[in-house]
Amino acid sequence: MEQHRTRPRPNGTRRGTTPPLPPQAARGANGRPARPGRTGTPARSGKGGGLPRRPATARPSAPPPVQAVRRLPNPRLTGLGGGLFCGTLMFLLGCVDELLFGSSLTVYGVLFLPVCALTALWIRRGDLVTAPVVVPIAFAVGLLPVADSGGGLGGRLMGLFTALATQAGWLYGGTLVAGLIATVRKISLMSRRAARNHPPA
Repeated sequence: MEQHRTRPRPNGTRRGTTPPLPPQAARGANGRPARPGRTGTPARSGKGGGLPRRPATARPSAPPPVQAVRRLPNPRLTGLGGGLFCGTLMFLLGCVDELLFGSSLTVYGVLFLPVCALTALWIRRGDLVTAPVVVPIAFAVGLLPVADSGGGLGGRLMGLFTALATQAGWLYGGTLVAGLIATVRKISLMSRRAARNHPPA
């Protein structure tokens, strides 16, 4: 009987032998010859198969005064809300001054300064211009229970104008504090916007 001849396989390979690797696979991803049993793909490690992660660096903790400031309430008031807050608070402080300190204008002026600072800090960014405007109005409203009244509406108004004239230093000081804080916040806001619009190259 005739024996069938085995035809040679294309590409010149025989049974049981693996074809040679192409030159691209013989070299690694960086052009170096690949080691036997490895491919050009980078080795993966970890359970998820991802690259090893760097340990997270701990952020430096802020000093205690900064942490105490961050814990304080930080509301955002509109221009009208800031005026109502400042006026109501000054009126209440004026009543307390009348009851506890005998309508002392010095105590009232000292209490006016932190109220101006809080008003300028708590007004939202879009209404910062209103902070130096509402502060003098609130100062006048708070003087109603503190100012000396000679009886009747005319006497109360005369006492109010007299108190405004004699305590103009506290009025200007509180307005200056509110204006400075509002200006610093406005400059900080403008610098942040400029940094966002013009990122570093």
